[in-house]
Amino acid sequence: MNKLQSDEALTRVTLDASRRNIPIELVPRDKVKSLEEAAEALGIKPAHLLKSLVIKKSDDTFVFALIPGGRKLDWAKLRSQLGVNKLSLPDSGVAWDVTHYESGTITPFGSHSVLPVYIDASVFEEPLPEHIGLGSGDRGHGLLVHPQDLVTGFDATIADISAPE
Repeated sequence: MNKLQSDEALTRVTLDASRRNIPIELVPRDKVKSLEEAAEALGIKPAHLLKSLVIKKSDDTFVFALIPGGRKLDWAKLRSQLGVNKLSLPDSGVAWDVTHYESGTITPFGSHSVLPVYIDASVFEEPLPEHIGLGSGDRGHGLLVHPQDLVTGFDATIADISAPE
């Protein structure tokens, strides 16, 4: 990603957060090689860093599934939640077309396509973290947000959609 793309992604994220009245913090960080490194760079536990997965439904529509570090998407639970019998994880090219973000930086904030957001219920187990981390659309930054602000701002659905890795 070049500097122009990076600046444009961060601008989209910031403007979308502002429009949704969601306070966020963009945290500059070095390039990371793992979820654990990314969490450490943000000063949070790996379980508080959410993977933003673009999920394709059988009717060719998409949703975001936000899954904490240390957990994996439970396909059966998500199918049940969505009332469908077929879901898939599109390749990085399709994810780019939907979000205009590279894999590893995807976030619901500023996504090219506005999609329904499903957040795994384990994020909201006590004690509730002060902040959770997400991709920022840019490899040189992470994003911190209060979990309830994310729910409110995106009208997100909290659902049991994951299992331990």
